[in-house]
Amino acid sequence: MNALYPTDVDLSSLTGQGLVRLRTALASHLRMTPLLSLNVPTPFGVLPVIAKLDLLQVTGSFKVRGALAGVMGTPSSTVVACTGGNHGLGIAHAAQALGRRAVIFAPQGAAETKLSRMRALGAEVRQPSDDMIATFEAALAFTQAADLPMVHPYDQAEVIAGQATLGLELTDQAPWVRQWLVAVGGGGLASGLQVAFGGAAEVVPVEPENCPALAESQRWDTPTLVTSSGLTRTSLGAPSLGALPWKLLRGHIRPVIQVSEAAIAHAQSWLWQEARLVAEPGGVTALAALLSGVFLPEGPVGLILCGSNVDGVMG
Repeated sequence: MNALYPTDVDLSSLTGQGLVRLRTALASHLRMTPLLSLNVPTPFGVLPVIAKLDLLQVTGSFKVRGALAGVMGTPSSTVVACTGGNHGLGIAHAAQALGRRAVIFAPQGAAETKLSRMRALGAEVRQPSDDMIATFEAALAFTQAADLPMVHPYDQAEVIAGQATLGLELTDQAPWVRQWLVAVGGGGLASGLQVAFGGAAEVVPVEPENCPALAESQRWDTPTLVTSSGLTRTSLGAPSLGALPWKLLRGHIRPVIQVSEAAIAHAQSWLWQEARLVAEPGGVTALAALLSGVFLPEGPVGLILCGSNVDGVMG
């Protein structure tokens, strides 16, 4: 899914002033999500952690930030998206808020919670395949035949800029935090944070072992096609890291930290038991790195709880 946008596009929207202007433009459509102090039990002892609750964002995910920015960035009355779920929810919300029509392509295995909400927001949902690459190819063929713009879930400058607004909020809310753990799929959020922080805080990337897009990109020094599976397949299971996120992240972040399926499931359960917060598996992947002990912070640490859209409720 990273072939749609070249790496030599205009990145002016990712400058400091551009991000500030975008944050102002998006403000009326977003929530200023809060921080929560957590005492996280780790193999090294109990660790005080700041959690950014973007799982309380409009549509239940940070993805709406980039979706709004992407839709605002095109004059077309109809926009197209390909999504595992949360990006599509963001596009559906953005289209409704901005008076546009949305056609959303999703794999057949996408969570029904997300699909039903897209439809409720007025989007047309198409599910041509269970395979994410085949679904993207169908979406791309549709956009080309209909001459319509596609708002990419992570490999587009405007979308990355939208995700960067989360980094601006973190800089305002918790300037003392020096490391922020963030789940990585296609790399849109991680690269947006990297741009927004400008070196003032470290982006610590975390991904599931079964969704290794960043690990393989770092291994081969280029975005590489991968096969994803497991609990986070429809949220973090990008076919490859995006070309633009890779351009922004390469050489600026540490090797990705990988977490197991068991660690993610435990983090999801722990967050419910400890804070009564419902999160999807991809939404707690960063937390799993601390609970399981695969990452030991080097100073004040924060993490982003980035999605809450699950089928059913926690027990």
